Amino acid sequence: MRNTRGSLRLGATLFALSAGLGMVQYAAAAAPPAEAPVVTRQLAPAGAPNIVVVLLDDVGFGAAGTFGGPVETPALDALAHDGLRYNRFHTTAICSPTRAALLTGRNSHAAGVGSVMNTATSYPGYRGVLREDTATIARILGQNGYATSAWGKWHLVPDWEASQTGPFTRWPTGAGFDKFYGFLGGETDQYEPTLYDGTTPVVRERAPGYHLTEDMAEQAVAWMQMQRAVDPARPFFVYFAPGAAHAPLQPPAAWLERYRGKFDQGWDRLREETFARQQAAGVIPRDAVLTPRPDALPAWDSLTPEEQRVSARLMELYAAFLAHTDAQVGRLRDALKDMDQYDNTLFVYIVGDNGASAEGGLKGSSNYMGDLQGLVSEVARFGDAPQTLSGENTYAHYNSGWAWGTNTPFQWTKQVASHLGGTRNPMVLAWPERIRDRGGLRSQFGHVNDIVPTILEVTGIAAPASVDGVAQRPMDGVSLAYSFDDAKAAERHATQYFEIFGNRSIYHEGWMASAFRGRAPWQVNSAARDEDFDADRWELYDLRADFSQGTDLAAREPARLRELQQLFAQQADANDVLLHNPTPENMRFPSLAGDRTRFTFHAGTIAVAEKEAPNTKTRSHAIEARLRVPDGGASGVLATLGGRSAGWSLYLDQGGVPVYRLRIFDAEEITLRGTTALAPGEHVLRYEFTTTGAGPVPGGKGRLLVDGTEVARGEVTRTATFFSIDETFDIGLDTGSSPADYRAPYPFTGSIGQVTIELL
Repeated sequence: MRNTRGSLRLGATLFALSAGLGMVQYAAAAAPPAEAPVVTRQLAPAGAPNIVVVLLDDVGFGAAGTFGGPVETPALDALAHDGLRYNRFHTTAICSPTRAALLTGRNSHAAGVGSVMNTATSYPGYRGVLREDTATIARILGQNGYATSAWGKWHLVPDWEASQTGPFTRWPTGAGFDKFYGFLGGETDQYEPTLYDGTTPVVRERAPGYHLTEDMAEQAVAWMQMQRAVDPARPFFVYFAPGAAHAPLQPPAAWLERYRGKFDQGWDRLREETFARQQAAGVIPRDAVLTPRPDALPAWDSLTPEEQRVSARLMELYAAFLAHTDAQVGRLRDALKDMDQYDNTLFVYIVGDNGASAEGGLKGSSNYMGDLQGLVSEVARFGDAPQTLSGENTYAHYNSGWAWGTNTPFQWTKQVASHLGGTRNPMVLAWPERIRDRGGLRSQFGHVNDIVPTILEVTGIAAPASVDGVAQRPMDGVSLAYSFDDAKAAERHATQYFEIFGNRSIYHEGWMASAFRGRAPWQVNSAARDEDFDADRWELYDLRADFSQGTDLAAREPARLRELQQLFAQQADANDVLLHNPTPENMRFPSLAGDRTRFTFHAGTIAVAEKEAPNTKTRSHAIEARLRVPDGGASGVLATLGGRSAGWSLYLDQGGVPVYRLRIFDAEEITLRGTTALAPGEHVLRYEFTTTGAGPVPGGKGRLLVDGTEVARGEVTRTATFFSIDETFDIGLDTGSSPADYRAPYPFTGSIGQVTIELL
């Protein structure tokens, strides 16, 4: 008999029972084929280097000590000593677009991610869905013999695909990474993270001394060691993207103490000090100017002594968080050296995916997610003991003034794609085996979309015309390899546009035209202005002679400004850039919840993205759990949404008493608790909320019932439009941080028949 898939002959297996003996006899197999099929695998080009790309989060140009900042960054120092510093490298001004451009080598709008995932719209360049014609570098390297891994922040999965129902095609493991260990959204709690291993939620109880960045580094090192030990012929690609220094600012306590009292001088003085160090270190030219503080930002001296104490503490949190993260990057470098792989590793360390974040508000915040909704947290409540502000007990973010201070010497901050404070980030590139100008400085214009072309050139892998049968869009970035040997080489990335939330600019051959919309990044709930983009005032800068974008030449060079405006329009058209503001009308996407008003869940339903869970936040609703308590009692979570920052949970406490807990950031807390433990047997636990107020976040009355009998009631003065970026909806346990007084995951020790949620 012949196998239709090949020439292998199959001998018939004949058997018979020997009479009386019950034994099986087998006939001899046919002779093997003359030639066995050859099994091959794709190998990387000979001598191809390992690749490590590190991308920090929300770190401005003037934060890291390597570039003159106040925060010690010895790992970055060491890599800069072994490689090159780039002082004219750029990102997109916000998280998701930078990551899309970094991983695809294309402009972010062209890749379909022109805005942060949380504000994606229905327009083609802003949908928050990576296009198939812009394959990731992980996909390309994986198809060319590399092992690939991603660690930490992803922020490239659409909300409607961020659950255990999938699809998983846009998760890291669906986008070309063999290994993923990290979180899907824009941020997570560093002590109780919402974490995934591949596509599987990681459920763990918070352990003493645990910190996510340390966990990531340990696992990344172990993965590299395994790859080298098991398959040394296969180079590896590591994408390491920690949550730091994005809020919440959560450094280990020991690191926080290192910066005690280091920022009592305030942000105005800090900026001057940083500027002087930058000039002395040569990372900015001697003729650079220090741009002034925006009028909307308060002077440090205008703060009260109490405000200064609290604000200084918030900056200590940020500095400690950044320093601790740099130390974890150092563990990657040390591991490469121990493995004798450091010399042949291209190590790219990008210090921030945008400029420093001013989203903590003018006064800073102990719970900034509330501040983003106009709920200003009272950080001054810490009074004379600001040391109580720590990484472990708050969800803090520093003042907008510190963001401006750590973006020295540039104007503005994250979100502002019109100015360098939003888009210029330090970058260090080391490859000891190849780079000869150790410790050199490079000032050619570079962009985050240049990293993929650089990787392809140094590995000897051509950009594919097609990936998985899909014709690919050409790369927008330019390889930086030309700059390795020549500090004075003519720059090759001649033109680059920027656009985020209507803030926009265009760089072309040393000149930059910029249009700022007027909404400061710390302003919330401001009115959208779609109708007047043509009325925006444009500025013009000669960056060849004006490193810090400090002198506006628009009035002096109107013809050149018009040319650049026209060039921006051309680039916008070619890349699906459409000037608009995200509104409910253009943010319509698939929803797992849909228009349903009744939902039934069972134990095992976990890790559902907040936007895809029943929206109980701003309307009347009921949550009903049918459960069975075994002999000896039960405790644990029945249903929960959100986490430490804000959220709710329905659970039995350690004594078996039913509890409903709601936390609305620092603005509102309600705890409804029964009087007695639930006896063994079946029960129905129900929470009901009835709105009594008006507006987008109305208050109301809540009551808790056990087997139809009310056991507690309370009032809520207001609700919220959202709880978190990364926390989830869970049944039977809590996969992230806790909105209540238990320690996650706190699994229910009885049995759950079902949990029903009704939107009324």
